[in-house]
Amino acid sequence: MNCPMESRENAQLLVDYCAGKLDPEWEARLDGHIATCAACGEFARRQRAVWEALDGWDAAPVSADFDRRLYRRIEAQVSWWDLLVRPFRSPLGTVTPRRTLAGAAAACLLLTAGILLERPAISPAPAPNEMAQVDTVQPEQVERTLDAMEMLNEFSHHVRTEGSGSKL
Repeated sequence: MNCPMESRENAQLLVDYCAGKLDPEWEARLDGHIATCAACGEFARRQRAVWEALDGWDAAPVSADFDRRLYRRIEAQVSWWDLLVRPFRSPLGTVTPRRTLAGAAAACLLLTAGILLERPAISPAPAPNEMAQVDTVQPEQVERTLDAMEMLNEFSHHVRTEGSGSKL
């Protein structure tokens, strides 16, 4: 038999053994193992002490008005929304100028915080060595580029006029 303390699968066997839930065959097998295994023997002694303490414990009797007090506490519980709104309510249900002002101030504070969080601060200007470098361009290169753009523009215009003419 494998030691129940070494394998999780057999650990429940020790608990059932101490609770007296095992059949006689398994109980006899565990008796023999516990006699030779110090760890299982210590576990069984401690588990039996727990069971004996639980058997000897007597719960205090429940008072006669327990149910009534319990139901009154359940009914008295307030929702989270009522707890959140309670400071802004007046005792008589009327709105006072002080509470109105406090509510408006809280709303402005929340609005300001939202705006500040939504729009981050302006980032500092990049250092001079991080600025973009401008390359020098030769006039002939600019002229060739402009010619190429003009040729593409004419080609695009020509394709559009041919495409619209063939659809008729």
